[in-house]
Amino acid sequence: MNKKLIVAWIVLFVAWMIGSFVVHGVLLHSDYMQLTSLFRPEADQQKYFPLMILAHLILSGAFVWIYARGAEAKPWMTQGVRFGVAVVFLTTVPTYIIYFVVQPMPGDVVIKQIVYDGVLMVILGTLVAWLYRNTAAPPRVG
Repeated sequence: MNKKLIVAWIVLFVAWMIGSFVVHGVLLHSDYMQLTSLFRPEADQQKYFPLMILAHLILSGAFVWIYARGAEAKPWMTQGVRFGVAVVFLTTVPTYIIYFVVQPMPGDVVIKQIVYDGVLMVILGTLVAWLYRNTAAPPRVG
């Protein structure tokens, strides 16, 4: 593990926690308040908050590691957006569709979750690409 990966991991962890708070604690808060029977009470959620931190540590580390392994000497912003979109289709979209199948979540809330978290993933992809902007390997020939 190199210093750049550790720094990017920490930056991404903080950005992801803030972004998740904005998405789920602010933008979707009123939607979630109408669905209290589907979620733990807030006091109960707080007991499990260390697991939320652990999950975001794992997510941000994997996100940075995967990006760092595939970064090329191409424009960083394009790579970051592309990576974010790939993550959206790999994780965000299927996860919320699966949740919709097994949990009686309103469709409009699921669409908002996908859109808001999708935007967050593209922002995070762009952020990690910016952090790695001058370290990509030259493209391979042949």
